[in-house]
Amino acid sequence: MLSDAEVTLAHRLADAARAEIRPLFRTTFDHEAKGDATPVTVADRNAEAAMRRLIEAEFSADGIVGEEFGVKHGKSSRQWVLDPIDGTTAFLAGRPIFGTLIALLVDGFPVLGLIDQPILGERWLGIAGKGTTFNGKPVKTRLCPQLERATIATTGPHYFTVAQGDAFMALAAQTDHKRMVMGGDCYNYAALASGHIDIVAEAGLKLHDYAALVPVVEGAGGVMSDWHGEPLHAGSDGSVLALGDPARLEDVVEMLSGVWAQ
Repeated sequence: MLSDAEVTLAHRLADAARAEIRPLFRTTFDHEAKGDATPVTVADRNAEAAMRRLIEAEFSADGIVGEEFGVKHGKSSRQWVLDPIDGTTAFLAGRPIFGTLIALLVDGFPVLGLIDQPILGERWLGIAGKGTTFNGKPVKTRLCPQLERATIATTGPHYFTVAQGDAFMALAAQTDHKRMVMGGDCYNYAALASGHIDIVAEAGLKLHDYAALVPVVEGAGGVMSDWHGEPLHAGSDGSVLALGDPARLEDVVEMLSGVWAQ
């Protein structure tokens, strides 16, 4: 069971990241490519540094995993997982659909997740065993009785291998692909938690990309797993599924694995 102090800190972390990010949005500044060719900005680094300072001051025994500054090993079974700007490409393009991701893991499993949109002032909070909230009010995923009526989303085809891309497109062909959403990063999962999207499928993600999403989606009534249907944790393979209606999970996993395994 999480304490009020942990939940309060998660909100303060998001507020601290907002304070670093908002002044730089749609301004001119330098950015560079990291080793994996993804972009990074001073906003990414300043926001993560601000969050790390708060965690180290208040929960110094906990570990930290951050996209920009790596791993700080702790003395407890807990890790705070930080992605200061999930969707840096959108941030650089002046599109306000990126987000700050904050998660707390216990023994490798996410028990708290927060998705914050600094520009639009939108915040989703998920806590294990409790309902997800959007700006303090409860939200729910929607039912999806038929796969062919589902709206599916992914950040982009270039994040898939050829085999993964084939599997995704095979799945998308069984959905309402005329409404397929491309782009969005973490915002797709937030939209799913609020009942606007039915399926998100991605691959090649890292812990900081997906840890915060799990409590948000599942607290709203959805389900998250890898492409084999296994629960997500610190050791997952980076393939990620989110479904608003858990009843569709078996169908989706069967379809993906049938193509991916070929």
